[in-house]
Amino acid sequence: MMKKLKVSLLVWNLSTNDGFIRASLLQKALHQLGYDVEILGFLFGKELYGAISAKNNIQVVEGQNYPAFFKSISTLIKQIDGDIIYAIKPQPASFGVGLLKKIFTKKPVILDIDDWEMSWHGGDNWRYHPNPKKVARDLLKNNGALRTPNHPLYLKWMEGLVNKANAITVNTTFSQQRFGGISVPNGKDTSLFDPAKYDSEASRNRYGLSGYRILMFPGAPRPYKGIEDVLMALDIINQPDLKLVIVGGSPYDNYDRELMEKWENRIIKLQKYPADVMPDIVAAAHIIVVPQRDTPETRAQFPLKLTDGMSMAKPIISTRVGDIPEILGDTGYLVEPASPAQLADKIQFIFDNLDVANQLAQKARERCIEKYSIEAMASSLNSVITGL
Repeated sequence: MMKKLKVSLLVWNLSTNDGFIRASLLQKALHQLGYDVEILGFLFGKELYGAISAKNNIQVVEGQNYPAFFKSISTLIKQIDGDIIYAIKPQPASFGVGLLKKIFTKKPVILDIDDWEMSWHGGDNWRYHPNPKKVARDLLKNNGALRTPNHPLYLKWMEGLVNKANAITVNTTFSQQRFGGISVPNGKDTSLFDPAKYDSEASRNRYGLSGYRILMFPGAPRPYKGIEDVLMALDIINQPDLKLVIVGGSPYDNYDRELMEKWENRIIKLQKYPADVMPDIVAAAHIIVVPQRDTPETRAQFPLKLTDGMSMAKPIISTRVGDIPEILGDTGYLVEPASPAQLADKIQFIFDNLDVANQLAQKARERCIEKYSIEAMASSLNSVITGL
């Protein structure tokens, strides 16, 4: 009897969703293909990311700054025992560790690129301008910049090593054009995110949303995600029963608090919920809003909120940025980025024609099952792994 192959998914930081969400989707798809899967990574924060559960089969090593991080790397490398190493993001703490393991064991490494890491630092325009004094300070001081494992200099080095991977998977056209590889779009568990299993009105009652018309952003607000554009659109419409629901808030900064202070009468903020509760939350929405602005970060992203709404057959308003038009096809409503007036028009149109919008949303679910389900993801992954 053949031994079941094992895949080791490497996530650079398990204290945030930066890599774990993508890893958990890949884990589900790999399980469908019959592989044993483990997720390994470093903890750079105080606690594990909230969506992580025991069923994810997690191996965690404390993350530290250099030089102590070398010891952490050594510890993690010893724990990797998969037949295939699958690194999430070209980060030193994931892809770099995977390449080191490959040197010692000759095991193949797949690199998954679900974002452009350098986009957060100015992209191709970023430069490190060293002089002896600066390098000494950045390396030797306790809080020196080059002691941080995800410093952009190291990210740039990792991008230069992408061709050392045995295979590359990507989830957007931008990443594929830049790095090559095979497209493995984000999948959604369409059996969990199934509107037939939920009662929208009961969900609104459960979360204190009854009596409101709900626009929902089921993610962490950040300036480039265009939440302010939706709130300005609600100011234009100026109807008190229209509310924007934000789920979980921002784990990065106080941005959601700033939004609450400015638009307190427009926002309802819900706490963070486990991943398996999210379909019940999304069921409470009348409309899902994904109002991405046009920035280097967003052009390289596949917004997971889209498939939340598509799978739950919710009308979706989004923007013409990156792959969003291709993901939605003709099953959602698109406006130009940073256009509150256009958003206001679409919001009013949907509520004036809610039956038509809900029929279109059913087509969005069908599209999600066909192109963006875990099963579709598994099919793409199968060709990647059999090609190794």
